[in-house]
Amino acid sequence: MVRGTAFLKDQVNNAVLQHEAFLNALEDHEDLEEYQSQLGAAAGPAKKFVGAALGAARDLADAARESDFLRLVGDIVMARQSEDSFKTFREAGKMMGNKTLHEIGEIGERYHDGYVKEANRLVQHMFVEHAQGLDGVARESAVTRLEASP
Repeated sequence: MVRGTAFLKDQVNNAVLQHEAFLNALEDHEDLEEYQSQLGAAAGPAKKFVGAALGAARDLADAARESDFLRLVGDIVMARQSEDSFKTFREAGKMMGNKTLHEIGEIGERYHDGYVKEANRLVQHMFVEHAQGLDGVARESAVTRLEASP
C-alpha cells in the first residue's frame, strides 16, 4: 500500500470519484421537485450545499413510481458512503494537524448527513404512498388481514 502524500492523493481522488458518482445519480433524478412539493417537503441544507459548493444541485423527488423509490434509496446509500469518507478526512485531518483536510471532511460530512436526513424523509413518504396505494386499498386489506389473524 502506498503511504504519505501518494496515499492521501489516492484517497482524495477516490472520494472525488465517489462524490461524482453521487452527483451523477442526482442528475439522473433531476425531476424530483414536483413530487417533493406534493409531499410538502421543503428544500433543505443538502440542496443548498450541493448547489453552492459544487454547482450541481438537483432536487430530491420524482413521480411516485417504484423505480424512483429504489433510485432514491440507492442515492441515500451513495451519500452515506461519501459521508463516511468525509468523516474519515475530518478525523484524519484533526489527528494529523491538516486543517484543509479536516475542513473538507467536516463540511462534506455535515452536508451529506443533511442530504441523507432529507432524502430519508422523502423515501419514507414514498414508501407509505406505495404501501398504501393511492386509494388506500392496501392499508384496508392489511388491516383486514391483521384483524382476521388468530
